[in-house]
Amino acid sequence: MLSDIRIKELIPHYTFEQARTPLKFGAVVVDGVDFCRVEAIVENGRGQTASGWGAIFLMDFWGWPTPELSHDVKAAAMKEVTERYIKLATSYDEPGHPVDIFLALEDDLRRINVEVCRERVGRDILDRPGTTGGPGCPAPRVQQPFLGALVCASPVDAALHDAFGNVNGIDTYDGYGRDFMSDLSQYLGPKYAGKYAADYIRPQYLPEIPIFHLVGGLDKLTRGEVDDSDPQDGRPNCLEEWIEFEGVYCLKVKLRGTDLDWDVERTMAVYEIGRERLAKRGQTEMHLTADTNEQCASPDYIIEYLERIRARSQDCYDRILYIEQPTERDLTANRHDMRKIAALKPVIVDESLTDLDSFDLAMELGWSGVALKSCKGQSSDILFASRAKEEGVAYSVQDLTNPGLSLLHSVGLGARLYTIMGVEANSRQFFPDATSEAEKRVHGDIFRLQGGRARTGSLRGTGLGYQMEKIRSCE
Repeated sequence: MLSDIRIKELIPHYTFEQARTPLKFGAVVVDGVDFCRVEAIVENGRGQTASGWGAIFLMDFWGWPTPELSHDVKAAAMKEVTERYIKLATSYDEPGHPVDIFLALEDDLRRINVEVCRERVGRDILDRPGTTGGPGCPAPRVQQPFLGALVCASPVDAALHDAFGNVNGIDTYDGYGRDFMSDLSQYLGPKYAGKYAADYIRPQYLPEIPIFHLVGGLDKLTRGEVDDSDPQDGRPNCLEEWIEFEGVYCLKVKLRGTDLDWDVERTMAVYEIGRERLAKRGQTEMHLTADTNEQCASPDYIIEYLERIRARSQDCYDRILYIEQPTERDLTANRHDMRKIAALKPVIVDESLTDLDSFDLAMELGWSGVALKSCKGQSSDILFASRAKEEGVAYSVQDLTNPGLSLLHSVGLGARLYTIMGVEANSRQFFPDATSEAEKRVHGDIFRLQGGRARTGSLRGTGLGYQMEKIRSCE
């Protein structure tokens, strides 16, 4: 097709971003992390050129959470994977749709990930007691999961989707129909013959979308907990203040997954504060989700958690929309049957979802739905969303504490899909300064919520709706 693109150049930009307050999830605490922005310059079949942008945190804390390696070692390896993937993609000379380019390079991304770990991680662990893998090869338990490699590739993939829309003068989401790409049978099998990704997404952005507010493991809930150690920057420092400030009514609670009493009490406290503070605003709607980030030894933990919550408060229980990734990301390790949880509440697979094979296995094991994230790649998200909607599988759109362009991308994705409820967006809590003042001026209604919702009217024009020219004019 004349709309197909060739990659002319990929230009990465890296910054280190310090967290406003520590973000605790699972067994990790994030104080700071590298942010990667990629500019893609492409040419279509008409000889026209344009650029596009993608961005993401290279979040080893989530993509590669092994405690056996330091953050510095993992961060350096992730940056190297990103650089090698950029070099690989730049050398790819075939014209194609961004989805086709991503899939053509997927196996090479896996290879690059293994090579980098052998070279960089292997040197760090070979002399440690208890590790295996042989000379020059990292132990399997410290090998970066493919999920981490997807994080590294995701800003490139996003930039290509944005550039594809820009060079062809269209909204990127309009480029998922028959005029611009193959039907889904090429990706999802023969039953999708004659069906296109555009058939499964909204024709326009929702004008506004609910935002999930994260209650991290170290977050303060009440004003009584706030003290002089908290930031003095005019922003809220506890859940009570965030609800008063922005009216957030969708609350994602990070659980420990290893301390049932704490998890139950934490959930009840968040519920009570949310209900009380929202009632003072005249709001009755409130939703909760719970996430242990893989920390539960088995599904039994969550079953008991839910039963205890229901015994304490039926209303709190009823407000829980779903449970997210309670057990380890390797679905083959124990092959946990999730149907007992699913009989109580939907259970959503997140860290385990990296490709269509893992989608298949999750459904086989009884998971209720899937979590989409821009850090897994726009290409994958579009295919996952298409299959999920066709098969009646619920899905959410969550983020990776995405700031700036990565937040615009993620909110836009959620506003074009049929999510369970809204989209997660927590950089406003933990990394607000990673968003430029120019981005805030152009997209103020996304970066500052009203009534717990982001308004998407500023996502307009070609590509992913960033309005880069306007942002640049405000810098």
